[in-house]
Amino acid sequence: MSASATYAKLQQSLQAQPKTWLITGVAGFIGSNLLETLLSLNQRVVGLDNFATGHRHNLVAAVEDAGRTTEWIGRPRGELESLFQFTEGDIRNLDSCRQAMTWTNGSKSCPVDYVLHQAALGSVPRSIEDPITTNQANIDGFLNMLVAARDAGVSRFVYAASSSTYGDHPDLPKVEDKIGKPLSPYAVTKLVNELYADVFARTYGFKTIGLRYFNIFGKRQDPEGAYAAVIPKWISAMINNQPVYINGDGDTSRDFCYITNTIQANLLAATSDNPEAANQVYNVAVGDRTSLNALCGFLQKHLAARYPHLKDYQPIHRDFRAGDVRHSLADIGKAATLLGYAPSHKIDAGLQESMTWYIDHLAPPSQPPLTGR
Repeated sequence: MSASATYAKLQQSLQAQPKTWLITGVAGFIGSNLLETLLSLNQRVVGLDNFATGHRHNLVAAVEDAGRTTEWIGRPRGELESLFQFTEGDIRNLDSCRQAMTWTNGSKSCPVDYVLHQAALGSVPRSIEDPITTNQANIDGFLNMLVAARDAGVSRFVYAASSSTYGDHPDLPKVEDKIGKPLSPYAVTKLVNELYADVFARTYGFKTIGLRYFNIFGKRQDPEGAYAAVIPKWISAMINNQPVYINGDGDTSRDFCYITNTIQANLLAATSDNPEAANQVYNVAVGDRTSLNALCGFLQKHLAARYPHLKDYQPIHRDFRAGDVRHSLADIGKAATLLGYAPSHKIDAGLQESMTWYIDHLAPPSQPPLTGR
């Protein structure tokens, strides 16, 4: 069976036999996209978030978008909404983690089968400015989730790891078993997550999988604030004819991964029955490298037809940023072999699919949205 067929078969299986899932950080960018997909597949979902970086409107949008899928057209909206149970809570509180391990609807109660742990404080610069809070959320909170999930008898604990774990290791592409020294407090916390997961596997027989994300992008990604991801931040700046700043000469490169690929990796990791797949870490990327200069060109190409002021638009270069690695490129062979992972979108296809959302949500209020929503 091909890798793409593996994911298609999984989706059919989940629709036929729904499971119960917990998504931490469910109101965030990745968490809300996971929620949308799982609801569209008729799954029961518990969501946990403290809104430190997530937004309530992401939850509303995820449910609405799930309701537009083929599975739900013509079915009662209340039936869809009843599948989602949200709890406002903080992973730094063990009781909140324990309470989220059960989905309840009236008299019906189901224990969580799979945890998709996305809650964390991201951003290298934030961790440099405030390492204590980053440590509390990303290490203390992670350990609380591991303990709560272990005690609840969860079948599989899938967690958001990070490509920052590779640190100063010079080799390209990045292979899972070769890492260097961390370059930021954030990278330290993500490495500790992997160490804790490994210890829980060895000590308690608890099954975990870590997914080292490489520069994920897509709809509902927040363009605001000092720690915004580069793609929505640059799109917002271009639309509003504001400067785009490139740290360094622009030859710095990243393996940009569209959100649809990330969702696929999470669902495959949670449900894989391959005995060799558990208690591993995997790169989640596309195995392709794009420079910041090329990224700026891609965005300009996708936006120029609607925004004529971008015809001669030029970014502004400034100093390199502390803690950043120069190049990043993933080897995704391990995920393909053990999980059946097959990314469906490279960067240009992902931008094309998501650009309408970016324009609808990042354009000034005076401009009508492309979709009429």
